Amino acid sequence: MADGADGSRPQFGNRLLSDPTKVFEHNAWDNVEWDSEQEKAAQQKINENSLIKLGEDEQALFEEKAGSFWDEFYLQHQNRFFKDRHWLFTEFPELSGPVTPEHFDALQMSGNNLPPGKETQSSNDSKNDSAAGEVTDDELTSTRHCVEEYPGHWKKKRILEVGCGVGNTVFPILEANNDPTLFVYCCDFSSNAINLVKEHPDYNKDRCHAFVCDITDSTFVFPVPNESLDIIILIFVLSAIHPDKMQAVICRLSKLLKPGGLIVFRDYGRYDMAQLRFKKGKCLSDNFYVRGDGTRVYFFTQDELSQMFQEAGLNEEQNYVDRRLQVNRGRQLKMYRIWIQCKFRKPR
Repeated sequence: MADGADGSRPQFGNRLLSDPTKVFEHNAWDNVEWDSEQEKAAQQKINENSLIKLGEDEQALFEEKAGSFWDEFYLQHQNRFFKDRHWLFTEFPELSGPVTPEHFDALQMSGNNLPPGKETQSSNDSKNDSAAGEVTDDELTSTRHCVEEYPGHWKKKRILEVGCGVGNTVFPILEANNDPTLFVYCCDFSSNAINLVKEHPDYNKDRCHAFVCDITDSTFVFPVPNESLDIIILIFVLSAIHPDKMQAVICRLSKLLKPGGLIVFRDYGRYDMAQLRFKKGKCLSDNFYVRGDGTRVYFFTQDELSQMFQEAGLNEEQNYVDRRLQVNRGRQLKMYRIWIQCKFRKPR
């Protein structure tokens, strides 16, 4: 699978367990490799917890009420359950990028970063000139997308986080970036989550736009046109969607990217501790489960992700398994976490 540009695998941290006898000296270890016996035992556990699959009626219920279950989740936890994801900037440096004052001045002079109604006279003249002649339907549509006012349309760099929760990715990004050309969009299935984002003291409509969205709904109209986004963030989101709908979601999101735009992805990997802990009677389909609160989760392989994103016309730049060993030092417990991290880029 693809890794970093220099062939090396990016790391979340650099604490490596070279001496197994010292495993309980720290709370976590990075890049822990599994042997064949450990993987065999994990597969056996999955076989056991997926022997019984829920019936079609129960599966349909969890699909139909998915939004309600997530609403209840955020209503219960509010913003007490979550931690800001400052680790994002280590894993995805593309999400931080402050600019110099000189860059800001240059953008202002060019008129590329001015708020609505503040364009230079020359830019207004060019719009009037374009409207004067006859255009085809395709040209008209393209022109409308260029001049149509939507939240953040005057910004140069646009990021969308899908499944933003209560903003624990959005607000660190806004805090880390003093880039005046940046605008961040964020959406979630849960109206309760979006309300919490909008109530946050750092929510600023001049820099951010939060909205409720079921990304599996093919009729939903996004507040931005196609080919308008530089980066789309999918962090532990795709796993909550029914596997039958994943491909359509990825294809639709890819259309929102500008040529050269990037999707950054992190989610649950096959054999993660969370998958091995499911009891019988919680399996919906292969590697897809329902939690006790009604929310659902899927556990991916690298190959599955490669196939889906490439089918959406994106090029793979990164796809690796992050194996972490977390320990409870007081109870002498080992917990093996497995996540998959990817980057997929739209061709220019």
